Amino acid sequence: MHRSSALPLAIAGLLATAGVGAETTYRWVDPSTGGTVISDLPPPAGARQVMKYTGGSGGELQLPYAVRQASEKFPVILYTSAGCVTCKDARALLERRGVPFSERVANSEEEMAEFGRQLGGEAVLPGISVGRQSARGFSPAAWNELLDAAGYPASAPYRVRSPGAVAE
Repeated sequence: MHRSSALPLAIAGLLATAGVGAETTYRWVDPSTGGTVISDLPPPAGARQVMKYTGGSGGELQLPYAVRQASEKFPVILYTSAGCVTCKDARALLERRGVPFSERVANSEEEMAEFGRQLGGEAVLPGISVGRQSARGFSPAAWNELLDAAGYPASAPYRVRSPGAVAE
């Protein structure tokens, strides 16, 4: 092979592999809430147990295409309060299904009132919003119906169930 024909092939090969596995995912524990956060953004200062995953070739946190599509079109927010017993069951339902979600924790009456407005009425926690749809109070049947309609799988089809992220 001539040197002049090998160079374009080498460059084409490098360009073809440049974008493969370029995804970076961070996982950390939020010090203010103790919740686990998974994001493509680097963690803030003070985050604990920071882990960085790079590449898309079978990485443990790589979500299936259907889950990524559903979470982009219909992001899930779990509304809870500190000391809420039923909230653990709600969180467990989302984790069993492998649903990536953000969790907002009410720490005051004002935050509870704001959650109620976001959920479309009086705040009955736990609550959930899936895209523009929401449900107040924990009802597994209603929550599963919202998640099914958004295209989330009935159970996590991959090794790691996606723990919730705590949003401020």
